[in-house]
Amino acid sequence: MTNATHLPAEGLFVGRARASDASHPLVVTVRDGTVFDITSDVAPTVRDVCELPDPAGHVRSAKGRPIGPLGAIAANSFETARDPGKPYLLSPVDLQAIKASGVTFVVSLLERVIEEQARGSAEKADAIRADIAGLIGHDLSKLKPGSPEAMEIKAKLIARGAWSQYLEVGIGPDAEIFTKCQPMASVGFGADVGLHPVSTWNNPEPEIAMIAASSGRIVGATIGNDVNLRDVEGRSALLLGKAKDNNASAALGPFIRLFDETFSIGDVKQAIVRLKVEGEDGFSLEGASSMAEISRSPEELVAAAMGPHHQYPDGLALYLGTMFVPSKDRGETGKGFTHKVGDIVTISSEKFGALVNRVRLSPDCPHWTYGASHLMRDLARADLI
Repeated sequence: MTNATHLPAEGLFVGRARASDASHPLVVTVRDGTVFDITSDVAPTVRDVCELPDPAGHVRSAKGRPIGPLGAIAANSFETARDPGKPYLLSPVDLQAIKASGVTFVVSLLERVIEEQARGSAEKADAIRADIAGLIGHDLSKLKPGSPEAMEIKAKLIARGAWSQYLEVGIGPDAEIFTKCQPMASVGFGADVGLHPVSTWNNPEPEIAMIAASSGRIVGATIGNDVNLRDVEGRSALLLGKAKDNNASAALGPFIRLFDETFSIGDVKQAIVRLKVEGEDGFSLEGASSMAEISRSPEELVAAAMGPHHQYPDGLALYLGTMFVPSKDRGETGKGFTHKVGDIVTISSEKFGALVNRVRLSPDCPHWTYGASHLMRDLARADLI
């Protein structure tokens, strides 16, 4: 197992860590390969950093104490080898709502339609995929949701009997936004990610997540894994909560990269997000998503999630969706891809570094027991609020 975050040398990064000499999670940054605790009464949480007029300026100038080399702290962040007496990384968000966008890449829309048509059966997916691709073609990358061309494609799919809720959010005027997990429930670099035990067809979803303040201003971004149960969601879109929100099923990290002179929304829009899965059975899979092919811009998706119609006083982290849905056979021909316990999932992007997690069943992952009330009490005891 590798444990490098591959964090870029340039850029301003903020995240969270645990250290044995503090009861509360630390707000941290990285300077010259060393992790610094910059927790203060001005910004005792990452949420508070993001609410400042200049989050990047605050992180750049904040006084801090070194808590250790990034490499050592990252290595200690893996559940299998963690020494709780030494610092380790957490998810880089705390009080923010954690939301997600669905079917934001038209090129992955067909996989959602196929998923639903297959009724959760991986064995049926290949035949349906070939049938629909023969009807409308493979290259949908230029299709704009809500456009006349999109409506024509929709009409063809409906004529074939392949109408789907996913068509409405994939090529219609309205984006799909849903709750991925509760604030404080996401996991970070090195943590185990969880699958509900009922699932036999599931996959990672490599994505970028935007970080927005309560005003709706986007202040930075990170990478994440929107773990998905394809069989559960395929049975019914109304089971989205069960398919998406399980213990340890939302991973983010390793850090939030804040917007500054080296990094902007333009970099997000041109990013390549890479996925690698390595199984204990010797199986390996690699793929990538190009953000240049997203159907709705990050700004459009954040605006769909929050605004006059819906406020988030602690801001939000919003997964932007993925175009990469793994279909490579794992074992028997035609049965496609699904996770096995012990898989190592690496999601990476040049300007963000790498997020590495091990796959387990959700009941076997550390249970979520530290919420907002615990954080507030611990910060109060430390005279930080």
